[in-house]
Order: sequence, then structure tokens, then C-alpha cells
Amino acid sequence: MLYRSVPKTGDRLSILGFGCMRFPSGKRGGIDEERVIRQIRHAIDLGVNYFDTAPIYHMGKSEPLLAKALAGGYRERVRIATKLPPWSVNRRADMNAILAGQLRTLQTDHIDYYLLHGLTGSTWKRMLDLGVLEFLDSAREDGRVRNAGFSFHGDLTSFKKIIDAYDWQFCQIQYNYLDETNQAGTEGLRYAASSGLAVMVMEPLRGGNLASPVPPEVQKVWDEAAVQRSPAEWALRWVWDHPEVTVVLSGMNDENHIEENIKVAGTVLPCSLTEEERAVIEEARQTYARLMKVPCTGCRYCMPCPSGVNIPECFAAYNQTGLFPESGQARFQYLFRVGGVVGEGSYAGLCKRCGKCSRVCPQHIDIPIRLKEVSQELEGYGMGFKVRAVKGVLWCYNQAARIKRRGTRTYVKRS
Repeated sequence: MLYRSVPKTGDRLSILGFGCMRFPSGKRGGIDEERVIRQIRHAIDLGVNYFDTAPIYHMGKSEPLLAKALAGGYRERVRIATKLPPWSVNRRADMNAILAGQLRTLQTDHIDYYLLHGLTGSTWKRMLDLGVLEFLDSAREDGRVRNAGFSFHGDLTSFKKIIDAYDWQFCQIQYNYLDETNQAGTEGLRYAASSGLAVMVMEPLRGGNLASPVPPEVQKVWDEAAVQRSPAEWALRWVWDHPEVTVVLSGMNDENHIEENIKVAGTVLPCSLTEEERAVIEEARQTYARLMKVPCTGCRYCMPCPSGVNIPECFAAYNQTGLFPESGQARFQYLFRVGGVVGEGSYAGLCKRCGKCSRVCPQHIDIPIRLKEVSQELEGYGMGFKVRAVKGVLWCYNQAARIKRRGTRTYVKRS
């Protein structure tokens, strides 16, 4: 495992951080806690020392599960990063109360890296008015917080204003080879680094969309490269190639992914990509940009929807039609996952255009407009009829299978 230093403190952090937003699911839904604990401890044993969580992740289950995983001596070997949610703060006292609750939940007396969560220009102004800088000063002075920072999903101008407003130790931005000019982007990355901040990168694989499944057009780019690497490795190497980056967060929820990422994190040095390799990644970027229909990363900040729409699933299916146009799988999965064939209907056509989702979307997607496109593309007319028809076919199939099983039992009994 390679490490990079936080400029203002010299703290050595693993260049690969463990993102605790996408834990694996269990057989009966929820989180597979035993598996998560094994994964986290295995990652620590292999050198990962930075773990990023938040109260909102997994509906409040991420922080306590991380605490369980860090019991038995693992806490002393890592740095915990968690976040203050601005949407839960209505007054100055709320900040202290939230932090106190997090310290209890995480079973620790301090947070190593504490972030204001998901700042934009407007949320930053509101937090300033509520006295957040005084809160951070107090929390750092009494040791509850070791390093103060923020995660960001706004525009570049607001990002620079926030950087200049306080003595931050670090910041966290979305950055990958498709997002060089989105949000803070490359210019923001360099501005933060020039101001002495460590920069933690989230969404290096854009919610996994740069790793799997890979569209045939993009896979062709990788296959024709002189150096053979997995799509995930190409994407991670691109981010780590920037010397301004301190830690790259990966939402690792599969053992193979953990092994691959840690292996790569033991070899990648800044500015190590060749011109030929950068050209390969640029070709992949242009191919993705041409194929993708909605820049959704699946972060689920837009959820829950008041109208019951599963927004990330709708966009995932819509993007599948662009990435894999020859396959009918997207429409089939759309019917089952959000159409209502299995469970309650949560398809795009249910959208009431309230706009709540767009106001919190980190990617600044006009979600109601794009959901209308999804509805036109994947639903057409008679969505309810299609769902009922599929349910009818499944009912007939199940009935036939039941009769067949009953006949087999009768035959066996008589014989």
C-alpha cells in the first residue's frame, strides 16, 4: 500500500480509502454485517487506514457497523472520516448534539476527519449564518475533531469561496475521467492543493459505472490498448496520476474488488501514466460521453421520492439503453425492478414534478425532465397494462409448474 501525506499535518494516509456507502446486501435484504466486518478488517490488515462514512449512509446503519468492525484494536490503526449533515442543522446547538451522537455511535472520543456534508453555495451560506466556523474551532480545540473539511457538490466559484473562508485541512470532491470539468473539477482540485488542503476523491468509478458492465464500444478501447488492465484499474490509475490527490475513496463491497484495488494501490505513483496511456483513457472518455444519457452516479441523495419513484433505478435502466442499445435487458429489468411486476411500482411515470429531487441532486440533473424522457423511452403508453400482462404470464407459469409438481407427486405415490 502506498501512502500520501496531508500537507498541513503530515498525517500519512493510504492512497486507497474505504467508502462505507455501498456495503453488500444480505440474503434477506439489509446489510450483510458479518461480511462487511470481514471486508473492513481485511482491508486494514492490507494497509488501508482511511474509512469514510456518514449518518445518511445505509439509512443510519453505516456508522454503527463501522464501529463494530473497528472493535478489538482496529480503531487505533485507522482514521475515521464522517460528516455533519447540513439538512439536520437548524441552530448552532444542533451541531454539538449531532457530533456527540456520532462519537457515541462510532464508539470513539474523536473524529479524525470531520466534513460538512455535500456543500453547495447556498448550504454553505446557511451554515455560516448558523455559526459553523465557531463550532469547528471549538470541536478542534477540545479534541473532538482532529481535522476539519467539507465534501462538495456545487459549482467551481462556490468551491473557491469555501476554500478561502477557513483554515481547512482537507476537502472531498467528485473526480474521475468523466468529471474533469463538472463541479470542482480539475481546476478546483488544483486550487485546493495550492491552498495546502489534502484532497479526498469520491466517485472515482462514477458509482461503479466505469467498472462494470462495460459497453462493447468502451471495452474495445481497453482491449486495443498496449497495456492490459481492467476498466476499474484504468479509472483509478487516472485519478491517482494527479499528485494533488491524497486519497481515492472506493465503495468496495466485493472481495475481488478489494483485492484488485489494494493491489493497484501498491504500485501507482503520481504522474506515472504515459502519453499513450492518457490517450487511451481519453478515447474511453469520449466514447462514454457519447453513449451516456444521464450523468447519474446512483448516490441516492434524491431518495426517497414523495411520489414513490425509484430515481436511481430509472436512470440506470435509461443509461443501459444507451450503453447497450442492442440488448432488450434494460426494458425487461425496468418492468421488474420499478414497473411493479415484483413489489410496488416505482417507475418514472409516477413523477409529479415536485422538484424536490433536483434541489438536492449533486450532479444538478433536472430530474423531473429526465424522468419524463425515461417514461417515454421505457414505458410508452399502457405501463399498467404491461405490468399486469407480465404478472398474468408469471401467474400462468406458476400455476402450470404447480400442476406439474402435483402430477409428479401423484405418479410417484402410485408407482
